[in-house]
Amino acid sequence: MTQTATSSTASTAPTGGDGPDGPPEQGPPAEADPTAPVVVPLLEPADGVPPVIDTPAALAEAVAAFAAGTGPVAVDAERASGYRYGQRTYLVQLRREGAGTALVDPVALPDLSELSAALRGVEWVLHAASQDLPGLTEQNLRPDAVFDTELAARLLGMERVGLAAVVAEILGLGLAKEHSAVDWSTRPLPPEWLRYAALDVEVLVDLRVELGERLRTAGKEEWARQEFEAVRLAPPAAPRVEPWRRTSGLHAIRDPRRLAVVRALWEAREADARRRDVSPGRVLPDAAIVAAATELPRTVAALTALRPFSGKGTRRRAEQWFAAVREGLDVPDAELPTTRGPRTDAPPPPRAWADRDPAAAARLAAARTVVGDLAQRHSVPVENLLQPDLLRRLCWTPPGDLSEDAVAEFLTTGGARPWQVEMVASSLAAAFVTLR
Repeated sequence: MTQTATSSTASTAPTGGDGPDGPPEQGPPAEADPTAPVVVPLLEPADGVPPVIDTPAALAEAVAAFAAGTGPVAVDAERASGYRYGQRTYLVQLRREGAGTALVDPVALPDLSELSAALRGVEWVLHAASQDLPGLTEQNLRPDAVFDTELAARLLGMERVGLAAVVAEILGLGLAKEHSAVDWSTRPLPPEWLRYAALDVEVLVDLRVELGERLRTAGKEEWARQEFEAVRLAPPAAPRVEPWRRTSGLHAIRDPRRLAVVRALWEAREADARRRDVSPGRVLPDAAIVAAATELPRTVAALTALRPFSGKGTRRRAEQWFAAVREGLDVPDAELPTTRGPRTDAPPPPRAWADRDPAAAARLAAARTVVGDLAQRHSVPVENLLQPDLLRRLCWTPPGDLSEDAVAEFLTTGGARPWQVEMVASSLAAAFVTLR
């Protein structure tokens, strides 16, 4: 591994502008914090930046190399979120002892099932696996075992769990992230982006070793195993009901007619974005949708007079957006969307519980205290100790007797892992008993 260290001397910056006698006098250089960890910038992959694999012949060579490698395989994926429609994967990075690093173009090679077969039975090391696995599955890349370094960091109670932060704290290496949000659908990919991509898997296995040891020392190894398996086996997310209601700024609109305009504009934007393979926010910002629904323009000129519609690209499609506004305005009253949203089996917002069901509100307050105390005691984020939505469901529609066994069964049915049930069920049941 190539490591290049750099050093600099910090100095105290002026606190104001130049005075009548010239710039203010600067104080002595600030002393470095002797307790701060030393972080060595990681600037170059150990074996250099490999060429992108974009032909069947090159892929066959990589398959053979990774099949012959040893130990876990580090895996990462790059998407073009904010640029392209959906969450398609545009680059796959892998690294394994004995095989080196591979950068695979899944656009040129959409079926990577042979590579997946070469890694059968091998543990895959990913950071935030839930983000990458759905896209990798589209390329027929499916792991038999997963170690998620972000989840491991969460279970260990680390305050910062981004890859660069975890690598710095655990390994003392500085991993640059300046290319994390670029358009990975770009072809050809710039050399500096490929260097960044190769570095993302450079130290993942080393990180996995250190985190694994810390999990064992903390007695959390089995917790992690169950969490990793849950991530690996997680089904695809169910389609959202009325996804247009996630439009940013929608909370300011409470009129059904205006909500119909939001819905029509959102659906028109979605169709256009899908057709052009462009991120919806680049086709039409949420602010433009909300502005049109608020003002209800009656002509194209009135629409383009709205500030969010003043851009060249937006004005060019003004007729299209105005047609959507008209569609929303013409919706029959009986078909207008409700202001309260679709009916679901989810509990109402907790702020409404005190009025609607005081007993449930009391259960939720007690349960939050229990889970919060346990999370603090075991240095685990509350949301990782027990999914907040599952806790709310338990308190809103509890099992009949609220015994420890009944609570445990409810949590298990709701998807809680065995370690979570063992950790919280008895304490929650005991807290509920005190409320009777």
